[in-house]
Amino acid sequence: MDKFETLTGIAAPMPLMNIDTDMIIPKQFLKTIKRSGLGVNLFDEMRYDADGNENPDFVLNQPAYRDAQIIVAGDNFGCGSSREHAPWALLDFGVRCVISTSFADIFYNNCFKNGILPIVLPKEQVDALMEDAEKGANVRITVDLEAQTVTASDGTAYPFEVDAFKRRCLLEGLDDIGLTMEKAASIDAFEETAAQARPWV
Repeated sequence: MDKFETLTGIAAPMPLMNIDTDMIIPKQFLKTIKRSGLGVNLFDEMRYDADGNENPDFVLNQPAYRDAQIIVAGDNFGCGSSREHAPWALLDFGVRCVISTSFADIFYNNCFKNGILPIVLPKEQVDALMEDAEKGANVRITVDLEAQTVTASDGTAYPFEVDAFKRRCLLEGLDDIGLTMEKAASIDAFEETAAQARPWV
């Protein structure tokens, strides 16, 4: 998993409330167990029409936001079914951070396990960042996980809180496998001792 330290990038405004996981990645794309290749189907039903043509009104199809790495969203982002494909699709598109007033618990935790930082801020601060994002591609928002701040294009910094363990995992690029591999020496020592004690196993 890639480390998340500081990100400065384009933020796409998505003021919709209750953006659920089926909107993020519709159910017909859940057949794969690969984490790559899902970005093209991110927000599929909003991005494309019935013939597969891009909807020019959808924010991520607009030239200013095609390279967005941050989404500023309405309340209750990631609600609905507990599909890990949702953060996979966001990450494959290039999104590394989502800012909202609240997230569904399972989606929130899945983000950290896949290298995405979900940030919870008060509504007035999310509204200010939404307004900033609506200015287009010339605006850059900076997210500093070490300092735990989101800085708008005008220099206004908004502090955020994140669990210390989840923060360390993102800063060091540790997913569940990475955390396990930190204990590799202890695991190897245990297996060697166990093999000597029970050679018949």
